Amino acid sequence: MPQTASDSELSRHDDDTPVAGLLVVWSDGRPQLASMRIPPPGLILGRTNLAGFEDDRLSRQHARVRWTGTQFLVEDLGSRNGTFVGGSPVAGEVAVSPETVLRVGRSLCLLVPDLRPFVDGVVSHDGGVIAGPTLRRTWEAAARAARTGKTLLVTGESGVGKELVAKAFHAATGSTSELVAVNCAAIPAGVAERLLFGARKGAYSGADRDAPGYLAAADGGTLFLDEVAELELAVQAKLLRALETGELLPLGAARPQSVSVRVVAATLRDLRAEVAAGRFRDDLYFRIGRPDIAVPSLRERREEIPWLVSQATHAAGLPAHHSLVEVCLMRAWPGNIRELLGEIGAAAAIANEAGATAVRADDLSPTAGIAFAPAHDASSPATKAPTPGTPTPLPSHDRIVAVLRDMAGNVTRAAKQLGLHRNQLRRYLAKHPELEGDSDAHEEPGPEA
Repeated sequence: MPQTASDSELSRHDDDTPVAGLLVVWSDGRPQLASMRIPPPGLILGRTNLAGFEDDRLSRQHARVRWTGTQFLVEDLGSRNGTFVGGSPVAGEVAVSPETVLRVGRSLCLLVPDLRPFVDGVVSHDGGVIAGPTLRRTWEAAARAARTGKTLLVTGESGVGKELVAKAFHAATGSTSELVAVNCAAIPAGVAERLLFGARKGAYSGADRDAPGYLAAADGGTLFLDEVAELELAVQAKLLRALETGELLPLGAARPQSVSVRVVAATLRDLRAEVAAGRFRDDLYFRIGRPDIAVPSLRERREEIPWLVSQATHAAGLPAHHSLVEVCLMRAWPGNIRELLGEIGAAAAIANEAGATAVRADDLSPTAGIAFAPAHDASSPATKAPTPGTPTPLPSHDRIVAVLRDMAGNVTRAAKQLGLHRNQLRRYLAKHPELEGDSDAHEEPGPEA
């Protein structure tokens, strides 16, 4: 196995001094999570210290990485297949910001300013759910909240896995009763009260039997209110009363019934801002708003991305190519896990239809994982469409060579990855016969690189 920063070595840094290094997140054609500390003279990457990963595209001394205290310095050491940072080839020594993706051979690394959060080096699968060290710490915080109180507010972007935090909270309570999940945003206007608190027979037209609500269903367990900010103010008032008194009054009932529930509320909104705007009751906020946990976005826990990508492509019957994983690591994924899995599924369908042997970067939609941007004036020079017939500007020569190698010389795939028409790439190759060996000049998918 590669030389990694050991638990004991990192644990000696009890003065809160960061330990800069690399996280190897992909090698051997599969996801990994191995930490490599960068010593003061720098870390040389190659077959000598990545031998455990058996990457046959690594040179014996492939690249050197140094840490200055504010940035990384990456230098290619004359490797046979090149060194890439952020998808671009390295010429000489380049300064690189923390969290940049480094590719040597077919191995992918994240340059991180502090390895200590990854000291356990574990990405686990819980019932098919992938959780890296960052997410697991969030779950642990939810479990602590469950042991000391009866409420928790979970915040975070859409698709980060807020319900998984609610499950961690519920599991830590030790209750044998259910976790009842309610999507407040999906409840039609006017029926939230009936669905939450239940109704007695005859309470409204068509009520031919008693209907218990979500609170009653969660009695003794946990009620998960996803998108709680979407509840109407009148329903918020009744919910507060039920939580304060331990009693709920179903529609049409003459007497309240006792109920004991723990509540996990989740929202992607700023509840304090909602209170200030008069859209959320301050008294309910003070009842359910503490403690609170923010779930990190996927771009804050990128160590999970190779595992998620691999899981999704294998579910479609194909392996993930390192080019796909590299691109996914570099994108923002505003829709988080929900977006990533959907886009990888679509890419795998394209690869399957083409008869490919792996899902590659060029199977992924160009807009997948890209952060949203405001619309621009169509007449603005920066956003004008090119004049019909105007060729797309060519990338650098080094970029073309690198992509041809990544695509195993397949011109069609290389052109797609470069954003060119294949005939435009062929004309370029005709002017550079020295690249003939990097091109197979075929339209069919090339062999695995």
